[in-house]
Amino acid sequence: MTPLTRSAELVAAPPNSGVSSALAPAVLRIAALTVLFSAAAVHEAWKLFSLTSPEIWVHLRTGLWILENRSVPHTGLFSRYSTLAWIDSTWMYDLRLGIAYRLLGLRAIPLSLIVVRLAVALVTFFVARVGRGGFWNAVLLSALAQYVISELQPLPYAVSIIFFAVELQWLMRVRQTGSAKRLFWLPLLFFLWANLHIQFVAGLILLGLFLIAVLIESAMRAHGSRWLSDQICPLAPKQVGIVTSLSLLSTFANPYTFHLLPEAYKSLYSSVGFEHFAEMSSMSFRRPQDYALMLLVMMAYLALGRRRSLALFELVSLMAGTLVAFRIARNGWMVVLPAVAILSFGFRLVRAEPEALRRKSLGQERAWVASLTAAVVLLAAALVPSSKVLMDKVGAKFPVKACEYIQANRLPQPLFNAYEWGSFVTWYLPQYPVAVDDRVELYGSDVLGAYFDVVTGKKLLESEPMVTSSGTLLLEKNFALSKALTELPALRAQYRLVYSDEIASVFLPQTQTQTEAPQAVDYRLGTRTVARSSR
Repeated sequence: MTPLTRSAELVAAPPNSGVSSALAPAVLRIAALTVLFSAAAVHEAWKLFSLTSPEIWVHLRTGLWILENRSVPHTGLFSRYSTLAWIDSTWMYDLRLGIAYRLLGLRAIPLSLIVVRLAVALVTFFVARVGRGGFWNAVLLSALAQYVISELQPLPYAVSIIFFAVELQWLMRVRQTGSAKRLFWLPLLFFLWANLHIQFVAGLILLGLFLIAVLIESAMRAHGSRWLSDQICPLAPKQVGIVTSLSLLSTFANPYTFHLLPEAYKSLYSSVGFEHFAEMSSMSFRRPQDYALMLLVMMAYLALGRRRSLALFELVSLMAGTLVAFRIARNGWMVVLPAVAILSFGFRLVRAEPEALRRKSLGQERAWVASLTAAVVLLAAALVPSSKVLMDKVGAKFPVKACEYIQANRLPQPLFNAYEWGSFVTWYLPQYPVAVDDRVELYGSDVLGAYFDVVTGKKLLESEPMVTSSGTLLLEKNFALSKALTELPALRAQYRLVYSDEIASVFLPQTQTQTEAPQAVDYRLGTRTVARSSR
């Protein structure tokens, strides 16, 4: 090349072309991560999906009770079955929610979900990066994982999703590096987990599978097997066994000690739940998320097959997650996270970008992403309406007006209530013991089975003490039982409608005399004004 040609090339090239070519991908990466981490939080601030959760209210009421009494519950508070033993396996979560409510009012609920969705976005991205499969590969996997488990609520099970992802990411990193130092943080993780949600048992099972895989792989190496992947570093089974034992023992450090373990089965799996709760049924494949999950799992198995070497822990964790997720729809995340971790190694959705090209600017990119994500999330949190506005939205889903009517007229206790409203009533009318709520582990199959037999018409009302001993019936307006009480002459002779609005109906037994029972009222007609209770 002549000096004249070299000079011409320098003149033709823009002076900052190298800077511009490096800056554009960096800006695109920063924008992608900011959207990935904050989009779900912004969506919650806009839609306020958290206020539709029937279960959140009993956690809120329990948290407030713990604050007031400075102890954890051991019996069925707020229920007609107050003598039944009850282990509040989510007591620390309930306490946190109660403190947040004292400080922020009802805004604590959507703000909690904003934080949860941000945390889930972060951990799914970290799991998707564990295999070093490329930045954009991790972004797509994290986005897909968030889509599949999009129906999150500010409930304790969200903590299990986050902790399970953290544990999985640590275990996978240890297999890459061969250093067990990271494992010794697991006992602390399980200590917190056991006080926040009962599904810490899923984490223990995952750790047990990891120990089994390490033992088998160690034996295979001792016999000179060549089936194992070169990417898996050998680990000392003794160290992993010590960590597993310490993690198990750390779960006993809670107000209920080792009693949490037998409680897990009763809390998570019940015959009544499988029969009556849609979330505990098998996947119906009527939602796009179900097909996306199936595609994700199939790709993970294909990625394992393409390795042409044995990755035992990855295989057994994926198989265990598949068995659980396809049997119980609400536990789909148990297979999503292992699938994402596996795909981060062996099945790249997009061409990987060499890490060396962005290593110099990595620190600056992280700072920008952290700052922009924090700014967007804080702005979304600031847009959450006041407690008064939120209460109006709650009233569109739950029987706020009916509860105020019951309280204002001092209708007789106890209540026979719709199952979907039981937890809300424990918060809004704590002085009225409910017949049932979302605490499946408290009521068990006998009580819940009797309840569903009554409301589905399998058992006569007069044959069930749960109904005959009730002073007030609070039911959904379009509920089959409500229609039966208003339309069937035999039941109309036994129960009288005293209140009705757009969503709820209140009935009293006819044994209540006219002086004892208030005049019937339909809230929609405006025949009576009900004062909002101070809450």
